[in-house]
Amino acid sequence: MLKTLFPTLTRFRFAIQILMLFVTVYGGALLGGYVSDRISQALPSLACAFDKQTGDHCILIVNQHQFHHRVGEALAKAQEVTYQIFIPTMISVATFFAMFFFLNKAFCGWVCPMGTVQEIIYRIGRRLGRPLKRLGPDNVGTVRPVKWLLLLVLVLGLPLLAGMGTVSNDFGDPYCQVCPSRIATTLLTADTEQIALRTSSGVTLFFGALGNALFGFVIIAALAVRLPFCRICPLLSWNALFQKLSPMQLVKKQHDKCAKCGVCEKACPMDIHEIGQEHGRKAFHEDCTLCGRCVEYCPDDDVIQIKFFGIPLFKSSREYYKNRVKLETPEGLPKNKVIWLAPAKENQHG
Repeated sequence: MLKTLFPTLTRFRFAIQILMLFVTVYGGALLGGYVSDRISQALPSLACAFDKQTGDHCILIVNQHQFHHRVGEALAKAQEVTYQIFIPTMISVATFFAMFFFLNKAFCGWVCPMGTVQEIIYRIGRRLGRPLKRLGPDNVGTVRPVKWLLLLVLVLGLPLLAGMGTVSNDFGDPYCQVCPSRIATTLLTADTEQIALRTSSGVTLFFGALGNALFGFVIIAALAVRLPFCRICPLLSWNALFQKLSPMQLVKKQHDKCAKCGVCEKACPMDIHEIGQEHGRKAFHEDCTLCGRCVEYCPDDDVIQIKFFGIPLFKSSREYYKNRVKLETPEGLPKNKVIWLAPAKENQHG
C-alpha cells in the first residue's frame, strides 16, 4: 500500500514534510499552551508558530535567552557561575539532544516547516518553468561559513554581550528578529504581526527591515535554488555540532565507480559535492539534512546507506534506481535515452 502511494523516498519524505508542516504550524493550538511550551523549547527545527504564547519557540531562541539572561549576566556579576551558566544551558542542550539523538539532522530534511515551505516554492518554480540553479564547489565553499557566522554572532555572541551589558538589550535575540521562518510560519496562520516593522529603537527597526528583506530574498530564491535558506541556517550548524553522536548516520562505502559518475552529487539538494568523493562517515557532511536523495539516485547496490545503530534503514539499489528514473526525465538528456550516470531531472514530481 505504501509503495503504491509513495513509489520513491522523495515522495514519502515530502508527504512527511507536509504532515509536519501542519503539526509544527497548527499543532500548538491543538495541544494547548502548556504542552506546546514544553515541546517547543527543545524541538530542533524552526517552528515559531507552534508556540506563539512564549519566546521559547526553538532551541535557537532558548540558547539566545540563556546567553542573554543567564550566561552574560552571570559573567558580568561573576557569582553563582555554576547555577547561572551550566545548569540552565545544559538542561536546554540535553533536552534538545534527547530529541535530536534518534533522528539526527533528519529534523532539517523531514520536519522543519521552513524547509517544507522552500520545497513547496521550489516545486512551484519547476511548474513555472524556472531554470534550476546549482552551486558549484567554489560557490558552495563561499556560502557554507555563513551559517557558522550567524550562529556565533547572532545566536551566541550578541545575546552574550547584551547579557553582560556591553550592548543594548535589543540585541538579546537578534537571530529571531531576522529569521525568515518567524515570518513564513506565522503568515500561514494568518498572523501578519511579524512583518510589521517596530520603531521602538533603531536596532529593532534595522533587524526588522533585515528580516523582511531576507524573507523576501528566500521566497524569490527558492523558485530557482533548492533550499536557499537551509544553506545558511544557524540551526544546521548547531545540529552539525552533534551529528556524529547520533546513531542515525549516512554512510557510504568505498566503491571503484565512486568519484566517476557524480550521480549522488547532482541529486543532492544542498549541492554537497563531497558525497561523490568521500566514503565512510566522512561522506556525512555537516550540510547534509538526511533527505536520502543521494541514496535514491546511487545506481549501485548498498553503496550509500542511512543507518540507525548500524542497521540499514534505506540503502542504494540498482533496481530502485531503475524504477526511480522511469518516473522522471534524466537531467540534460533526451527523454528516450536510458542513462545510468545522471540523476533524474528536478521536475514537478521531484
